[in-house]
Amino acid sequence: MQWNGVWMGAAALAFFVTAGCDIEVDHNEPRHELKTVDLGKAESVKAEIDMGAGELQVGGGATQLLNADFTYNQRDWKPNVEYNGNSFRGLLTIKQGHDGGGVHLGNNTYKWDLRFNDDVPLDIDVNCGAGESKLDLSKLNLRGLDVNMGVGRVEATLPDASKRSYDVRVHGGIGEAVLHLPDKVGVVANATGGIGGIQAEGLHKRGDRWVNDAYDNGNPVTVHVEVQGGIGQIRLLGNG
Repeated sequence: MQWNGVWMGAAALAFFVTAGCDIEVDHNEPRHELKTVDLGKAESVKAEIDMGAGELQVGGGATQLLNADFTYNQRDWKPNVEYNGNSFRGLLTIKQGHDGGGVHLGNNTYKWDLRFNDDVPLDIDVNCGAGESKLDLSKLNLRGLDVNMGVGRVEATLPDASKRSYDVRVHGGIGEAVLHLPDKVGVVANATGGIGGIQAEGLHKRGDRWVNDAYDNGNPVTVHVEVQGGIGQIRLLGNG
């Protein structure tokens, strides 16, 4: 992903300047790096994803716990991947590197493509700084999702065939958050606060919350969604 626009450049600059970083202007060629993580002894995993500024894609289909594809053109932005799978519950952390410090202005390229195993029970925490995140979790064995938005856009598609109830929490930033909700399991959504709009499609208002048809029909599996708006648009998209 390249940021030549005024909006993205200003967003990334504001994000890092508030953190007290130095600023450098340079133009480095993109680096490409593949990373694979084995599950080990763990039977479930918590994945913590922390990206300062860039393009994040998350999906399924990995043969191991994680198959990652990183592209970046700043040496000190090399992602740090750490995993402890020696106990019942593994902990995976993926963080943007800051070994060299500072903000790099220019044509910056920073993209993570993270593919998880479809069968491993996962709790996923995502912290987004500035950029765009697309989370296709439709095939994953999701136990929970927590998203903290910064500046940009987050789009997440939730599983439609889950065998367990789970919680989804979205903390709005500056931009747009879109949640594609399942229709084969129950959904209960609460959305509050923020400067902007909260749009719910394919859901029914029940007091101060929204529900889908599967919830009304008594499906025992329920996805509990909590959205705290920031500055921008929150969209909850269901199919009834």
